[in-house]
Amino acid sequence: MRLHRLDITAFGPFGGSQSVDFDDLSAAGLFLLHGPTGAGKTSVLDAVCYALYGSVPGARQSGGQGMTLRSDHAATGTRTEVRLELTVAERRLEITRQPPWERPKKKGVGTTVDKAQTWLREYDVKAGTWKDLSRSHQEVGEEITQLLGMSREQFCQVVLLPQGEFARFLRADAEARGKLLGRLFDTRRFAEVEKHLAERRRGTEARVREGDAALLADAHRMQQAAGSAMDLPELAPGEPGLADAVLEAAALARATARERLAVADCRLTATESARDAAERDLADARELDRLQRRFAEARERAARLAERADDHRAVRERMERGRKAEAVAPALELRDAAETEHRRAAAAEARARVPLPRALADAGPAGLAAAARRAAEELGGLASARRAERRLAELVREREGLDRQEHADEEVRQEAEDWLADWETTRAGLQARVDSAQEAATRAEQLAVQRDPAQRRLVAARRRDRLTDDTEAARRQSLALAEAAVEARGAWLDLKEQRLHGIAAELAANLTDGAPCAVCGATEHPAPARKGAGHVDRAAEERALAAYQAADERRADAERRLGTVREALAAATAEAGDAPTARLAEEAEEIERDYTRARTDASGLHPAQEALRRAEHEREERVAAQQQAAVRSASRVEARERLEREQTSLQAELTRARGAAESVETRAAQLERQATLLTEAADTSRAAADTAQRLKDADARLADAAFRAGFDTPAAAAAALLDDAAHRELQRRLDAWQSEDAAVRAVLAEADTADAARRPPADLAAAERAAADAGRRLREAASARDAAARCCAELDRLSAQAATAVRRLAPLREEHTRVARLASLAAGTSADNERRMRLESYVLAARLEQVAAAATARLLRMSSGRYTLVHSDDRTGRGRSGLGLHVVDAWTGRERDTATLSGGETFFASLALALGLADVVTDEAGGVRLDTLFIDEGFGSLDDQTLDEVLDVLDALRERDRSVGIVSHVADLRRRVHAQLEVVKGRSGSLLRQRGVG
Repeated sequence: MRLHRLDITAFGPFGGSQSVDFDDLSAAGLFLLHGPTGAGKTSVLDAVCYALYGSVPGARQSGGQGMTLRSDHAATGTRTEVRLELTVAERRLEITRQPPWERPKKKGVGTTVDKAQTWLREYDVKAGTWKDLSRSHQEVGEEITQLLGMSREQFCQVVLLPQGEFARFLRADAEARGKLLGRLFDTRRFAEVEKHLAERRRGTEARVREGDAALLADAHRMQQAAGSAMDLPELAPGEPGLADAVLEAAALARATARERLAVADCRLTATESARDAAERDLADARELDRLQRRFAEARERAARLAERADDHRAVRERMERGRKAEAVAPALELRDAAETEHRRAAAAEARARVPLPRALADAGPAGLAAAARRAAEELGGLASARRAERRLAELVREREGLDRQEHADEEVRQEAEDWLADWETTRAGLQARVDSAQEAATRAEQLAVQRDPAQRRLVAARRRDRLTDDTEAARRQSLALAEAAVEARGAWLDLKEQRLHGIAAELAANLTDGAPCAVCGATEHPAPARKGAGHVDRAAEERALAAYQAADERRADAERRLGTVREALAAATAEAGDAPTARLAEEAEEIERDYTRARTDASGLHPAQEALRRAEHEREERVAAQQQAAVRSASRVEARERLEREQTSLQAELTRARGAAESVETRAAQLERQATLLTEAADTSRAAADTAQRLKDADARLADAAFRAGFDTPAAAAAALLDDAAHRELQRRLDAWQSEDAAVRAVLAEADTADAARRPPADLAAAERAAADAGRRLREAASARDAAARCCAELDRLSAQAATAVRRLAPLREEHTRVARLASLAAGTSADNERRMRLESYVLAARLEQVAAAATARLLRMSSGRYTLVHSDDRTGRGRSGLGLHVVDAWTGRERDTATLSGGETFFASLALALGLADVVTDEAGGVRLDTLFIDEGFGSLDDQTLDEVLDVLDALRERDRSVGIVSHVADLRRRVHAQLEVVKGRSGSLLRQRGVG
């Protein structure tokens, strides 16, 4: 793969369009990519990765692509775009990518989001033109990945060589190295094989245990079903003879259960006959008791009716008077309505006469109506004067409005003059705020680049300090738990030995006279063994075994935790280095303080710009307002003169119209109120006279109706009336008395009830007790029979289930043994695997051996023949082997761990490892040729001689027409490397400059 040209627009720190001609840079073989911190060196490499894979490396890919990739310096109408031209697999391709873009709407206000775009074109050599291949994100991604043969992570490792990653790789343990190599060489299929075998082993083991547990569970269920008729064998799951002992005990239990079923059937038949006889006697006693109680209740009800006879006659008389009074009810209602209406009309008349003048207080309806007409006629003559008075008020308000406008315009002119006098001073101050905030923003960008690495090192240092204490605590805990496990195992073995010495007493405890002995088969037991003092039974041994197993599990957990803590400590140490935490905290805090100050100062940039813009806009508005106020003041003089003339004419007219009143409106209100009062008084006087006549007529009709109904006075008729509730209550009482009387007579006339009353009282309690006893005996017999039947059925079912389980267990156990052996071998836990090397580790070890061999060829030259990288299969402590990496020092002839290398030695060792890994991964990816490589930082830790040797090694990479780009801040490299790509940082964004190329 060779890069030809890269075009960047509005990407990262590059606000405009920038181009990189890699063909010119590659002509020199070795070129330098340099620039100040935060200028955008890494963004050039990000653009290459984004063009190929649609995302940027590492942590920079988090968040929305369109938001993080777009330059803050870009113009609003400029879209972010990256175009890369390259040759891969002898095909010249051009990839163009545009991330999502939030742009202003073409119509209206607000913004809209354009979707991401991708183009892939190929150069046709014969036609000499570019032809389109695809515009699909997915198709382009699959095509590029297939041509390169590498994922994005692999590409970033072998083309964009990050030295820090490989420095940590040198210091890491086997587990951490395995994770990195597993990502690069994709050994997931071997891990899946390990996982599959482990799952198969757990599955077969679980099925075997489930089979043993199910067989024992069936035996326990058979014992529960058979009760004392079955004894379980004293065997644990997996012990030989367990199946035969269970099946034999089940056969004995089934025979005993069938004998119990036959006895229960006979007993059930006898109890059913006794129960039927007791129930017939109980039914006869209950019927006799019911009839005797029915007759007694009827006699009591007849006596209560006789006591209420007088009350019944009074209720009938009251109902009769109420029916006569109903004929007078309409006349009573008419008279009450007439009286209510008259009182209401008289009260209204009295209220209406109160506000009238004294001269009209006793006038009749006709006089009041005539006075009202005279007031209305006078009110109609004031209509013109009222309009003139309203117009005069409007004129006064118009003059006041003109005065207010004049005063307001004067204030506007004066305020504008005062404000414009200080304009130059104000503008200079606001411009100074904008300049200061822009400088602070630039300073904040520079500090932001230093801030995250410092924080990460500080966090790693604190984690390193905490894990150091955790490692010691975990080591002490692991040692204590190991000692406790040894003690628990010794206690279990002691108890087991004591139980074996007294096992004869346990066997003798189950002997029964006449039953054969489980050991010798004899049916006579003249001298069975007895349990002595301190006898250990099976339960005690099992408790000791469980305690040992629990202690051993706790020991294993503690060892795993210790290993995990040590791995974490190594990773934290590799990232934080040896610097004290306090010093790192001071450095990070100082950077954070400077960054916070710069951000705080920079946050005022937008407000300062807005304040300047608002001030300029306000100046324009004040000048315009000053001019408009002068124009309005001149136009108000003529309007004021016209208003004064009209006001003088109207005042003369109103003086004649209002008379003694304060105003025409006041006089009109007085006449209007007087006409209303007189009209209302006339109407209420006529209504009172009409209601008085209707009341007199109603009294006469009421007296005549009461006399015809048989009442002496209308008041007596009113008192005899019944409302609906009282009428319903009296009728209910009459109906209830009659219904009760009829019911009592019917009961006393029944022949069987009278006959039962003459017999002796029924003994219901004795009959119920006899029936209950018979029912209880029947239920007991039925329950016993059902229990015996269920016992037989359950024993048959469980026996068949146990026989099936015995036949199924044999092949399962053979399969488990075979799978468990394979899984342990692949996981590195088998005794046959002497180096405890997992299958995936075995494959990665071969890859690591290839990487070490390829890296050594370059490391020997960079270290002047001193260092050699070698792969090691040796185990480290309790860990597994296969991924060890050592360095051989030719000066001492000794082999040591790569973590002991110094800073400069670690750099060129990691560089050699990165280059070697690039070659191996390239071969793994299908042999894709990588003609363009980038190496990131780390050169500052080298002395001059070592730097020359490293540059010679890098320069040798172009022997096969390969170009290498160095990303570094080291000033000495600018003299040694002539071809350079410089990133220049500015306020409007960064720029790219190529130097030293033809």
